[in-house]
Amino acid sequence: MLLKLQHQIYALSRSERIIYWTIILTPLWWLMGIQPLFYPAVVLTLFAIHFSWDQLIQRPFPVYVWSWFVMSIVMLWTAALGINEMGFNLQVAAAAVVTFLKSYFLIFACLALPFFSQVRVEVVTRAIAWMSSGYLVAIAIQIAMLFLRIGGNGYLPPLARILPGDKGSLRVMFAHFSSFLGIPLPRTVLYTPDPPILGLCAVLCFLICLGERDRRLRYVALLGAVAALIVSASRSAWLCLPIALFIGTCFENGLFRQLSLWSTALTLMMSSIWGLTIEELFRKPMEGFTQARANSSQERALVVRKTLEAWQESPWIGWGVIRGRAHLYEDSYIGLGSFSTYAAVLYLNGIFGFIALIAAMILTLFATYTPAVNGHFGCKWAFASLIALYISCNATPLSWMAVNLWFFFVWLGAVLHEVQPHQANLTSWEQISGEG
Repeated sequence: MLLKLQHQIYALSRSERIIYWTIILTPLWWLMGIQPLFYPAVVLTLFAIHFSWDQLIQRPFPVYVWSWFVMSIVMLWTAALGINEMGFNLQVAAAAVVTFLKSYFLIFACLALPFFSQVRVEVVTRAIAWMSSGYLVAIAIQIAMLFLRIGGNGYLPPLARILPGDKGSLRVMFAHFSSFLGIPLPRTVLYTPDPPILGLCAVLCFLICLGERDRRLRYVALLGAVAALIVSASRSAWLCLPIALFIGTCFENGLFRQLSLWSTALTLMMSSIWGLTIEELFRKPMEGFTQARANSSQERALVVRKTLEAWQESPWIGWGVIRGRAHLYEDSYIGLGSFSTYAAVLYLNGIFGFIALIAAMILTLFATYTPAVNGHFGCKWAFASLIALYISCNATPLSWMAVNLWFFFVWLGAVLHEVQPHQANLTSWEQISGEG
């Protein structure tokens, strides 16, 4: 089996080989502190190398790819207007350009890359499966460090010190105890800057690894994803996984067309049995959901409320860049737009940006729907993954998460490219590429 795997690796195209090892070596980039800039650099360099105007004219991108490009342009346009209104500041302008390259434009490049260079679903899935399996080792080490009281508050890698931008997101953090329902439990961000991002990465890894062909590797990868989900203590991610699995199962059993009917019937039945109104039926679980980490929920609600209040002062084009902060308590402040993608886009990019974002989300979701209904395995779980992503976007800005979710968008681009009408039958894992 090892010889077969080595043969498969040697058969990768150049783009596949770079993506494969970039995903597998995630712990290395994390320890070096270069993730936020390294991942966009890899994807955008591959995109620039393989970009071809002739190929683009002959086979234009699908609408869902263009929609993310439009969103990125709206983001850049509103940021330019905001910077101009504030008075040009080189540092703010540079930060806006970097944010542009590692957020919505990065999503566009990930989805577009398979149209110029061979990036097979099986290759990306295999790399993600190894990365997810590695979660087990990393979590075990961090838990041991926690009980041995090693690591403390983490450290700032030497390379991260010379990189521009916020050093907080570049800091390597280890596991710590965090209160959940009043009980101190181990919690970690692992290779991400925030626990909810780790939770979403775990959910997406779980759904992607369902397509891994090696059964033993698949089981280990799924176990690693579950372990990462648990230690993230992310309530939104815990909610997303069962929802995504339910949606994927409905596709698997051909029940998705009947989902709305059965959901409505089940909701009405539960309401009548428990003597609750529809509003109470949904409010009761949400109360328990927010009480699990009450302080965090209150802070998030405050920041979102202040963000929406600020948006109303410039509703159409937003503020472009973050200008205000919300006061949490004492000397603690947090920038507006820090929570909820939807509130952040309204605040930064206005109604124009919000329309562009929702259009991109819906078009991408619809691109997976028809193939999923027709039985395409990858699109079934791509649809479910997108639902999980869109739910999680209500807790964390997508523009901040995108750089840590780059592997998912590359996988999604490969899946959707695989079902394009013009795509040749190049999806076999064993096929040797003439490119590499």
